Amino acid sequence: MRQSSRLLRLLAFTSSVLACGLCLAQAPDPDGRATPAQRAAAGIGAPVQPLPAASTLAAREQKTRIAAWRTEVRRQLFVPDHLPALEARTWSTFSPTPGVLADRVTYATADGMLVPAIVYRPDPKLLKPHIKLPGLVIVNGHGSDKFGWYAFYSGMLFAKMGAVVVTYDPIGEGERSAVKASHTGEHDAWVSPPAGLPRTDWGQRLAGLMQVDAMQAVSYLLAQPEVDATRIAVAGYSMGGFITGITGAIDTRIHATLLSGGGDYDGPGGYFDSNPLPCQTSPYKSLLPLGDRGAVLYALNAERGPMLVMNGSADTVMDMAHHPPAWFDEVRTRALALIGPSSPAAKNIFTTVLYSDISHRTSWVDRKGVVWLDRQLHFPLSSAERIATEPTTHIGDWVKTNHVYLAEAYAREDREAGLDALGTGLPGIPREDLMALPDADWQRLQDRLTYAAWAGKTRAAEQQAASHSTERQ
Repeated sequence: MRQSSRLLRLLAFTSSVLACGLCLAQAPDPDGRATPAQRAAAGIGAPVQPLPAASTLAAREQKTRIAAWRTEVRRQLFVPDHLPALEARTWSTFSPTPGVLADRVTYATADGMLVPAIVYRPDPKLLKPHIKLPGLVIVNGHGSDKFGWYAFYSGMLFAKMGAVVVTYDPIGEGERSAVKASHTGEHDAWVSPPAGLPRTDWGQRLAGLMQVDAMQAVSYLLAQPEVDATRIAVAGYSMGGFITGITGAIDTRIHATLLSGGGDYDGPGGYFDSNPLPCQTSPYKSLLPLGDRGAVLYALNAERGPMLVMNGSADTVMDMAHHPPAWFDEVRTRALALIGPSSPAAKNIFTTVLYSDISHRTSWVDRKGVVWLDRQLHFPLSSAERIATEPTTHIGDWVKTNHVYLAEAYAREDREAGLDALGTGLPGIPREDLMALPDADWQRLQDRLTYAAWAGKTRAAEQQAASHSTERQ
Protein backbone atom coordinates (compact mmCIF):
# COMPACT_ATOMS: atom_id res chain seq x y z
CA MET A 1 0.00 0.00 0.00
CA ARG A 2 2.84 2.39 0.93
CA GLN A 3 4.58 1.70 -2.39
CA SER A 4 1.36 2.31 -4.36
CA SER A 5 0.81 5.62 -2.58
CA ARG A 6 4.40 6.62 -3.38
CA LEU A 7 3.83 5.76 -7.04
CA LEU A 8 0.60 7.75 -7.29
CA ARG A 9 2.23 10.78 -5.62
CA LEU A 10 5.11 10.59 -8.09
CA LEU A 11 2.73 10.40 -11.05
CA ALA A 12 0.75 13.37 -9.77
CA PHE A 13 3.93 15.42 -9.22
CA THR A 14 5.25 14.58 -12.68
CA SER A 15 2.01 15.55 -14.39
CA SER A 16 1.85 18.87 -12.54
CA VAL A 17 5.41 19.71 -13.60
CA LEU A 18 4.60 18.88 -17.20
CA ALA A 19 1.40 20.91 -17.11
CA CYS A 20 3.31 23.94 -15.80
CA GLY A 21 5.92 23.41 -18.50
CA LEU A 22 3.17 23.55 -21.12
CA CYS A 23 1.91 26.85 -19.71
CA LEU A 24 5.39 28.33 -20.04
CA ALA A 25 5.98 26.86 -23.48
CA GLN A 26 3.18 28.74 -25.18
CA ALA A 27 0.67 31.47 -24.42
CA PRO A 28 -2.66 30.06 -25.60
CA ASP A 29 -5.77 32.09 -26.22
CA PRO A 30 -8.51 31.98 -23.53
CA ASP A 31 -9.78 28.70 -24.97
CA GLY A 32 -6.37 27.06 -24.80
CA ARG A 33 -5.60 26.92 -28.52
CA ALA A 34 -2.21 27.68 -30.04
CA THR A 35 -1.81 30.64 -32.36
CA PRO A 36 -0.90 29.93 -36.01
CA ALA A 37 2.68 30.99 -35.28
CA GLN A 38 2.89 28.64 -32.31
CA ARG A 39 1.39 25.86 -34.42
CA ALA A 40 4.01 26.34 -37.11
CA ALA A 41 6.82 26.26 -34.56
CA ALA A 42 5.43 23.45 -32.41
CA GLY A 43 7.66 20.61 -33.60
CA ILE A 44 7.57 17.72 -31.14
CA GLY A 45 6.88 20.00 -28.19
CA ALA A 46 8.72 20.32 -24.92
CA PRO A 47 10.86 17.44 -23.63
CA VAL A 48 9.05 14.81 -21.61
CA GLN A 49 10.22 13.49 -18.27
CA PRO A 50 10.44 9.68 -18.33
CA LEU A 51 8.12 7.91 -15.91
CA PRO A 52 9.34 5.18 -13.53
CA ALA A 53 10.35 2.08 -15.48
CA ALA A 54 8.42 -1.14 -14.92
CA SER A 55 11.62 -2.68 -13.56
CA THR A 56 11.44 -0.35 -10.54
CA LEU A 57 7.94 -1.50 -9.59
CA ALA A 58 6.56 -4.61 -7.99
CA ALA A 59 4.23 -6.68 -10.17
CA ARG A 60 1.20 -5.46 -8.21
CA GLU A 61 2.30 -1.83 -8.60
CA GLN A 62 2.73 -2.28 -12.34
CA LYS A 63 -0.71 -3.81 -12.68
CA THR A 64 -2.19 -0.98 -10.61
CA ARG A 65 -0.42 1.60 -12.77
CA ILE A 66 -1.73 0.12 -16.03
CA ALA A 67 -5.28 0.09 -14.65
CA ALA A 68 -4.91 3.65 -13.31
CA TRP A 69 -3.74 4.95 -16.67
CA ARG A 70 -6.70 3.40 -18.46
CA THR A 71 -9.09 4.79 -15.86
CA GLU A 72 -7.59 8.26 -16.23
CA VAL A 73 -7.94 8.24 -20.02
CA ARG A 74 -11.58 7.20 -19.76
CA ARG A 75 -12.26 9.80 -17.06
CA GLN A 76 -10.71 12.65 -19.02
CA LEU A 77 -12.63 11.73 -22.17
CA PHE A 78 -15.99 11.07 -20.50
CA VAL A 79 -15.96 7.42 -21.60
CA PRO A 80 -18.47 5.66 -19.31
CA ASP A 81 -17.36 2.79 -17.10
CA HIS A 82 -20.05 0.68 -18.73
CA LEU A 83 -20.81 1.08 -22.42
CA PRO A 84 -24.46 1.72 -23.32
CA ALA A 85 -26.77 -1.03 -24.48
CA LEU A 86 -25.99 -1.73 -28.13
CA GLU A 87 -29.54 -1.41 -29.54
CA ALA A 88 -28.26 -2.80 -32.85
CA ARG A 89 -30.74 -2.85 -35.70
CA THR A 90 -30.36 -4.03 -39.28
CA TRP A 91 -32.56 -1.94 -41.56
CA SER A 92 -31.86 -3.76 -44.83
CA THR A 93 -29.19 -5.68 -46.74
CA PHE A 94 -27.75 -5.42 -50.24
CA SER A 95 -24.89 -6.96 -52.22
CA PRO A 96 -22.43 -4.35 -53.55
CA THR A 97 -20.29 -6.95 -55.35
CA PRO A 98 -20.48 -10.73 -55.82
CA GLY A 99 -19.56 -12.64 -52.68
CA VAL A 100 -20.22 -9.70 -50.32
CA LEU A 101 -23.32 -8.71 -48.37
CA ALA A 102 -23.70 -5.26 -46.80
CA ASP A 103 -26.04 -4.65 -43.88
CA ARG A 104 -27.46 -1.19 -43.24
CA VAL A 105 -27.19 -0.92 -39.47
CA THR A 106 -27.55 1.46 -36.54
CA TYR A 107 -26.14 0.95 -33.05
CA ALA A 108 -26.20 3.05 -29.90
CA THR A 109 -23.31 5.19 -28.70
CA ALA A 110 -22.72 7.70 -25.91
CA ASP A 111 -25.23 10.34 -24.82
CA GLY A 112 -28.22 8.41 -26.16
CA MET A 113 -27.09 8.87 -29.77
CA LEU A 114 -27.13 6.39 -32.67
CA VAL A 115 -24.40 5.53 -35.19
CA PRO A 116 -25.41 4.71 -38.80
CA ALA A 117 -23.13 2.04 -40.26
CA ILE A 118 -22.64 -0.24 -43.23
CA VAL A 119 -21.37 -3.66 -42.18
CA TYR A 120 -19.75 -5.75 -44.92
CA ARG A 121 -19.52 -9.53 -44.59
CA PRO A 122 -18.80 -12.52 -46.81
CA ASP A 123 -21.75 -14.24 -48.41
CA PRO A 124 -22.51 -17.21 -46.11
CA LYS A 125 -22.74 -19.46 -49.18
CA LEU A 126 -18.95 -19.11 -49.55
CA LEU A 127 -18.16 -20.16 -45.99
CA LYS A 128 -17.58 -23.54 -44.42
CA PRO A 129 -20.16 -24.49 -41.76
CA HIS A 130 -19.51 -23.08 -38.29
CA ILE A 131 -16.41 -21.16 -39.38
CA LYS A 132 -15.40 -18.20 -37.23
CA LEU A 133 -14.60 -14.89 -38.93
CA PRO A 134 -12.33 -11.99 -37.97
CA GLY A 135 -13.76 -8.51 -37.44
CA LEU A 136 -12.42 -5.13 -38.57
CA VAL A 137 -13.52 -1.58 -37.72
CA ILE A 138 -12.62 1.31 -40.05
CA VAL A 139 -12.30 4.75 -38.40
CA ASN A 140 -12.33 7.61 -40.91
CA GLY A 141 -10.21 10.71 -41.13
CA HIS A 142 -11.51 14.27 -41.02
CA GLY A 143 -14.42 14.96 -43.33
CA SER A 144 -14.80 11.37 -44.45
CA ASP A 145 -17.38 8.78 -43.42
CA LYS A 146 -18.84 5.48 -44.58
CA PHE A 147 -19.39 7.13 -47.98
CA GLY A 148 -15.65 7.70 -48.38
CA TRP A 149 -13.90 5.56 -51.00
CA TYR A 150 -11.53 3.84 -48.59
CA ALA A 151 -14.37 2.91 -46.23
CA PHE A 152 -16.39 0.98 -48.79
CA TYR A 153 -13.30 -0.27 -50.66
CA SER A 154 -11.99 -1.69 -47.36
CA GLY A 155 -15.40 -3.16 -46.61
CA MET A 156 -15.59 -5.05 -49.89
CA LEU A 157 -11.88 -6.01 -49.98
CA PHE A 158 -11.74 -7.52 -46.51
CA ALA A 159 -15.22 -9.08 -46.68
CA LYS A 160 -14.06 -10.92 -49.79
CA MET A 161 -11.18 -12.19 -47.67
CA GLY A 162 -13.62 -13.42 -45.04
CA ALA A 163 -13.88 -10.58 -42.51
CA VAL A 164 -16.87 -8.73 -41.05
CA VAL A 165 -16.11 -5.03 -41.54
CA VAL A 166 -17.84 -2.13 -39.77
CA THR A 167 -17.77 1.29 -41.46
CA TYR A 168 -19.66 4.17 -39.89
CA ASP A 169 -20.31 7.91 -39.96
CA PRO A 170 -18.35 10.06 -37.49
CA ILE A 171 -20.42 12.67 -35.69
CA GLY A 172 -21.35 15.57 -37.98
CA GLU A 173 -20.72 13.65 -41.22
CA GLY A 174 -23.00 11.64 -43.50
CA GLU A 175 -26.22 10.63 -41.80
CA ARG A 176 -24.99 12.26 -38.59
CA SER A 177 -25.25 15.67 -40.25
CA ALA A 178 -28.53 17.58 -40.43
CA VAL A 179 -28.01 17.87 -44.21
CA LYS A 180 -26.87 14.24 -44.69
CA ALA A 181 -23.69 15.47 -46.35
CA SER A 182 -20.02 14.53 -46.15
CA HIS A 183 -17.11 16.89 -45.50
CA THR A 184 -19.30 19.21 -43.43
CA GLY A 185 -16.68 19.78 -40.73
CA GLU A 186 -19.51 20.41 -38.25
CA HIS A 187 -17.65 18.98 -35.28
CA ASP A 188 -14.59 21.13 -36.06
CA ALA A 189 -16.29 24.21 -34.61
CA TRP A 190 -14.72 25.38 -31.35
CA VAL A 191 -17.34 25.71 -28.62
CA SER A 192 -16.38 27.53 -25.43
CA PRO A 193 -17.68 25.80 -22.31
CA PRO A 194 -19.44 27.73 -19.54
CA ALA A 195 -17.37 29.49 -16.91
CA GLY A 196 -16.14 27.13 -14.24
CA LEU A 197 -15.32 24.26 -16.59
CA PRO A 198 -11.93 23.55 -18.18
CA ARG A 199 -11.63 25.27 -21.54
CA THR A 200 -11.02 21.86 -23.08
CA ASP A 201 -14.31 20.44 -21.77
CA TRP A 202 -16.25 20.49 -25.06
CA GLY A 203 -13.45 18.79 -26.95
CA GLN A 204 -13.06 16.18 -24.22
CA ARG A 205 -16.75 15.30 -24.48
CA LEU A 206 -16.55 15.27 -28.29
CA ALA A 207 -13.55 12.96 -28.19
CA GLY A 208 -15.32 10.72 -25.71
CA LEU A 209 -18.25 10.36 -28.10
CA MET A 210 -15.80 9.40 -30.85
CA GLN A 211 -14.19 6.84 -28.57
CA VAL A 212 -17.51 5.23 -27.73
CA ASP A 213 -18.50 5.21 -31.43
CA ALA A 214 -15.47 3.00 -32.14
CA MET A 215 -15.84 0.90 -29.01
CA GLN A 216 -19.48 0.19 -29.82
CA ALA A 217 -18.44 -0.90 -33.31
CA VAL A 218 -16.28 -3.47 -31.51
CA SER A 219 -19.31 -4.37 -29.36
CA TYR A 220 -21.32 -4.88 -32.54
CA LEU A 221 -18.74 -7.31 -33.89
CA LEU A 222 -18.63 -9.19 -30.60
CA ALA A 223 -22.41 -9.56 -30.72
CA GLN A 224 -22.25 -11.41 -34.06
CA PRO A 225 -22.14 -15.17 -33.43
CA GLU A 226 -19.90 -15.77 -36.45
CA VAL A 227 -17.18 -13.35 -35.28
CA ASP A 228 -14.16 -14.66 -33.38
CA ALA A 229 -13.74 -12.45 -30.30
CA THR A 230 -9.96 -12.96 -30.37
CA ARG A 231 -9.54 -11.68 -33.95
CA ILE A 232 -10.85 -8.11 -33.94
CA ALA A 233 -8.82 -5.19 -35.32
CA VAL A 234 -9.38 -1.44 -35.65
CA ALA A 235 -7.78 0.60 -38.46
CA GLY A 236 -7.82 4.40 -38.31
CA TYR A 237 -6.68 7.11 -40.70
CA SER A 238 -5.51 10.62 -39.77
CA MET A 239 -8.07 11.82 -37.19
CA GLY A 240 -9.23 8.22 -37.12
CA GLY A 241 -5.67 7.23 -36.26
CA PHE A 242 -5.69 9.61 -33.31
CA ILE A 243 -8.96 8.03 -32.15
CA THR A 244 -7.78 4.47 -32.77
CA GLY A 245 -4.55 4.87 -30.82
CA ILE A 246 -6.52 5.98 -27.78
CA THR A 247 -9.25 3.37 -28.27
CA GLY A 248 -6.61 0.66 -28.39
CA ALA A 249 -5.15 1.97 -25.15
CA ILE A 250 -8.40 1.55 -23.20
CA ASP A 251 -10.37 -1.22 -24.96
CA THR A 252 -8.73 -4.56 -24.25
CA ARG A 253 -11.29 -6.43 -26.36
CA ILE A 254 -9.36 -5.32 -29.47
CA HIS A 255 -6.61 -7.65 -30.67
CA ALA A 256 -4.79 -5.40 -33.17
CA THR A 257 -4.74 -1.74 -34.17
CA LEU A 258 -3.37 -0.06 -37.30
CA LEU A 259 -2.76 3.69 -37.60
CA SER A 260 -2.23 5.15 -41.06
CA GLY A 261 -1.16 8.79 -41.19
CA GLY A 262 -0.76 9.29 -37.45
CA GLY A 263 0.69 8.08 -34.20
CA ASP A 264 2.84 11.12 -33.45
CA TYR A 265 1.77 11.44 -29.82
CA ASP A 266 4.45 13.91 -28.78
CA GLY A 267 5.38 16.27 -25.96
CA PRO A 268 3.77 19.35 -24.36
CA GLY A 269 3.01 22.00 -26.96
CA GLY A 270 3.71 19.63 -29.85
CA TYR A 271 1.67 18.50 -32.84
CA PHE A 272 -1.59 17.52 -31.15
CA ASP A 273 -1.42 20.11 -28.36
CA SER A 274 -1.19 22.85 -30.99
CA ASN A 275 -3.84 21.39 -33.28
CA PRO A 276 -6.69 23.90 -33.76
CA LEU A 277 -9.40 21.22 -33.82
CA PRO A 278 -11.39 20.51 -30.64
CA CYS A 279 -11.46 16.76 -31.31
CA GLN A 280 -7.66 16.60 -30.98
CA THR A 281 -6.07 19.46 -29.04
CA SER A 282 -8.57 19.33 -26.18
CA PRO A 283 -8.49 15.60 -25.52
CA TYR A 284 -4.73 15.38 -25.93
CA LYS A 285 -4.14 18.24 -23.50
CA SER A 286 -6.55 16.62 -21.08
CA LEU A 287 -4.25 13.58 -20.96
CA LEU A 288 -1.36 15.61 -19.48
CA PRO A 289 -1.94 13.95 -16.07
CA LEU A 290 -0.57 10.76 -17.62
CA GLY A 291 2.85 12.40 -17.85
CA ASP A 292 4.67 11.00 -20.91
CA ARG A 293 1.46 10.67 -22.89
CA GLY A 294 2.90 9.15 -26.06
CA ALA A 295 4.85 6.45 -24.26
CA VAL A 296 1.88 5.68 -22.00
CA LEU A 297 -0.55 5.33 -24.91
CA TYR A 298 1.85 3.06 -26.76
CA ALA A 299 2.54 1.04 -23.60
CA LEU A 300 -1.19 0.53 -23.03
CA ASN A 301 -1.63 -0.59 -26.62
CA ALA A 302 1.19 -3.11 -26.20
CA GLU A 303 -0.50 -4.44 -23.06
CA ARG A 304 -3.57 -5.01 -25.24
CA GLY A 305 -2.03 -6.42 -28.46
CA PRO A 306 -0.08 -5.66 -31.67
CA MET A 307 -0.02 -2.25 -33.35
CA LEU A 308 1.28 -1.03 -36.72
CA VAL A 309 1.91 2.66 -37.49
CA MET A 310 2.14 3.54 -41.21
CA ASN A 311 3.30 6.96 -42.41
CA GLY A 312 4.82 8.73 -45.38
CA SER A 313 8.05 10.67 -44.92
CA ALA A 314 6.57 13.64 -46.84
CA ASP A 315 3.30 13.79 -44.90
CA THR A 316 2.84 17.47 -44.07
CA VAL A 317 -0.62 16.83 -42.59
CA MET A 318 1.00 14.90 -39.73
CA ASP A 319 4.19 17.02 -39.60
CA MET A 320 6.36 14.02 -40.30
CA ALA A 321 9.35 16.30 -40.91
CA HIS A 322 9.50 16.69 -37.12
CA HIS A 323 8.62 13.04 -36.41
CA PRO A 324 11.28 10.98 -38.22
CA PRO A 325 12.09 7.33 -37.50
CA ALA A 326 14.49 8.36 -34.73
CA TRP A 327 11.63 10.08 -32.91
CA PHE A 328 9.43 6.97 -33.11
CA ASP A 329 12.38 4.86 -31.95
CA GLU A 330 12.79 7.06 -28.88
CA VAL A 331 9.09 6.81 -28.02
CA ARG A 332 9.25 3.04 -28.50
CA THR A 333 12.19 2.84 -26.08
CA ARG A 334 10.29 4.81 -23.43
CA ALA A 335 7.15 2.71 -23.94
CA LEU A 336 9.16 -0.49 -23.60
CA ALA A 337 10.58 0.76 -20.31
CA LEU A 338 7.02 1.32 -19.04
CA ILE A 339 5.96 -2.28 -19.73
CA GLY A 340 9.32 -3.99 -19.24
CA PRO A 341 11.45 -5.12 -22.23
CA SER A 342 11.13 -8.76 -21.17
CA SER A 343 7.41 -8.66 -20.32
CA PRO A 344 4.81 -10.57 -22.39
CA ALA A 345 3.52 -7.21 -23.67
CA ALA A 346 6.92 -6.30 -25.13
CA LYS A 347 6.31 -8.55 -28.14
CA ASN A 348 3.35 -6.31 -29.01
CA ILE A 349 5.23 -3.00 -28.99
CA PHE A 350 4.30 -0.96 -32.02
CA THR A 351 6.16 -1.34 -35.31
CA THR A 352 6.34 1.22 -38.09
CA VAL A 353 6.30 1.46 -41.86
CA LEU A 354 7.65 4.65 -43.43
CA TYR A 355 7.15 5.26 -47.15
CA SER A 356 9.77 7.50 -48.72
CA ASP A 357 8.47 10.70 -50.38
CA ILE A 358 4.83 9.71 -49.73
CA SER A 359 2.29 11.96 -48.00
CA HIS A 360 -1.08 11.34 -46.31
CA ARG A 361 -2.92 8.13 -47.28
CA THR A 362 -4.79 5.03 -46.07
CA SER A 363 -2.01 2.49 -46.43
CA TRP A 364 -3.82 -0.47 -44.87
CA VAL A 365 -5.31 -1.31 -48.29
CA ASP A 366 -1.86 -1.68 -49.89
CA ARG A 367 0.03 -4.96 -49.85
CA LYS A 368 2.07 -4.19 -46.73
CA GLY A 369 -1.04 -3.19 -44.81
CA VAL A 370 -3.04 -6.25 -45.89
CA VAL A 371 -0.12 -8.58 -45.12
CA TRP A 372 0.09 -7.22 -41.57
CA LEU A 373 -3.66 -7.43 -41.01
CA ASP A 374 -3.71 -11.01 -42.30
CA ARG A 375 -0.98 -11.97 -39.81
CA GLN A 376 -3.17 -10.66 -36.99
CA LEU A 377 -6.61 -11.75 -38.23
CA HIS A 378 -5.99 -14.80 -40.46
CA PHE A 379 -8.50 -14.07 -43.21
CA PRO A 380 -10.28 -17.39 -43.90
CA LEU A 381 -11.00 -16.76 -47.60
CA SER A 382 -7.46 -15.73 -48.45
CA SER A 383 -3.90 -16.82 -47.71
CA ALA A 384 -0.42 -15.34 -47.34
CA GLU A 385 0.49 -16.74 -50.74
CA ARG A 386 -2.55 -15.23 -52.43
CA ILE A 387 -2.02 -11.83 -50.79
CA ALA A 388 1.62 -11.83 -51.94
CA THR A 389 0.57 -12.21 -55.58
CA GLU A 390 -2.85 -10.51 -55.64
CA PRO A 391 -3.14 -7.91 -58.43
CA THR A 392 -3.67 -4.30 -57.34
CA THR A 393 -5.85 -1.37 -58.36
CA HIS A 394 -4.40 2.11 -58.79
CA ILE A 395 -6.82 4.28 -56.86
CA GLY A 396 -6.34 7.40 -59.00
CA ASP A 397 -7.50 5.46 -62.05
CA TRP A 398 -10.18 3.58 -60.14
CA VAL A 399 -11.95 6.69 -58.82
CA LYS A 400 -12.14 8.14 -62.34
CA THR A 401 -13.37 4.93 -63.96
CA ASN A 402 -15.99 4.31 -61.27
CA HIS A 403 -17.02 7.96 -60.75
CA VAL A 404 -16.00 7.83 -57.09
CA TYR A 405 -15.54 11.11 -55.24
CA LEU A 406 -12.03 11.93 -54.04
CA ALA A 407 -11.28 15.40 -52.65
CA GLU A 408 -8.94 17.39 -54.86
CA ALA A 409 -6.33 17.72 -52.11
CA TYR A 410 -6.07 13.92 -51.95
CA ALA A 411 -6.31 13.22 -55.69
CA ARG A 412 -2.52 13.36 -55.91
CA GLU A 413 -0.02 10.61 -56.58
CA ASP A 414 1.76 11.20 -53.28
CA ARG A 415 -1.56 10.95 -51.43
CA GLU A 416 -4.58 8.66 -51.76
CA ALA A 417 -4.73 8.66 -55.58
CA GLY A 418 -1.27 7.10 -55.71
CA LEU A 419 -2.22 4.04 -53.68
CA ASP A 420 -1.98 0.62 -55.29
CA ALA A 421 -4.74 -1.10 -53.34
CA LEU A 422 -4.98 -4.85 -53.20
CA GLY A 423 -7.76 -6.41 -55.28
CA THR A 424 -9.32 -5.73 -58.65
CA GLY A 425 -12.82 -5.32 -60.02
CA LEU A 426 -14.37 -3.73 -56.96
CA PRO A 427 -17.11 -1.24 -57.92
CA GLY A 428 -17.89 2.24 -56.74
CA ILE A 429 -21.00 2.19 -54.57
CA PRO A 430 -23.69 4.85 -55.21
CA ARG A 431 -24.20 7.21 -52.28
CA GLU A 432 -27.88 6.32 -51.93
CA ASP A 433 -26.96 2.67 -51.41
CA LEU A 434 -24.81 3.63 -48.42
CA MET A 435 -27.61 5.34 -46.51
CA ALA A 436 -28.26 3.16 -43.48
CA LEU A 437 -31.75 4.40 -42.63
CA PRO A 438 -34.84 4.89 -44.76
CA ASP A 439 -35.43 8.62 -45.01
CA ALA A 440 -38.66 8.57 -43.00
CA ASP A 441 -36.88 6.80 -40.13
CA TRP A 442 -33.90 9.14 -40.38
CA GLN A 443 -36.27 12.11 -40.06
CA ARG A 444 -37.92 10.50 -37.05
CA LEU A 445 -34.60 9.77 -35.33
CA GLN A 446 -32.72 13.01 -36.04
CA ASP A 447 -32.55 13.87 -32.35
CA ARG A 448 -30.46 10.72 -31.84
CA LEU A 449 -28.31 11.07 -34.97
CA THR A 450 -27.09 14.55 -35.82
CA TYR A 451 -24.29 16.70 -34.49
CA ALA A 452 -26.80 19.49 -33.84
CA ALA A 453 -28.83 17.21 -31.59
CA TRP A 454 -25.72 15.98 -29.74
CA ALA A 455 -24.47 19.54 -29.34
CA GLY A 456 -27.73 20.58 -27.70
CA LYS A 457 -27.49 17.72 -25.21
CA THR A 458 -23.86 18.51 -24.52
CA ARG A 459 -24.49 22.21 -23.89
CA ALA A 460 -27.14 21.21 -21.36
CA ALA A 461 -24.75 18.74 -19.70
CA GLU A 462 -22.04 21.41 -19.49
CA GLN A 463 -24.43 23.94 -17.97
CA GLN A 464 -25.40 21.40 -15.34
CA ALA A 465 -21.76 20.56 -14.63
CA ALA A 466 -20.87 24.25 -14.38
CA SER A 467 -23.73 24.82 -11.93
CA HIS A 468 -22.54 21.96 -9.74
CA SER A 469 -19.00 23.33 -9.88
CA THR A 470 -20.21 26.74 -8.73
CA GLU A 471 -22.23 25.21 -5.90
CA ARG A 472 -19.14 23.37 -4.61
CA GLN A 473 -17.07 26.55 -4.49
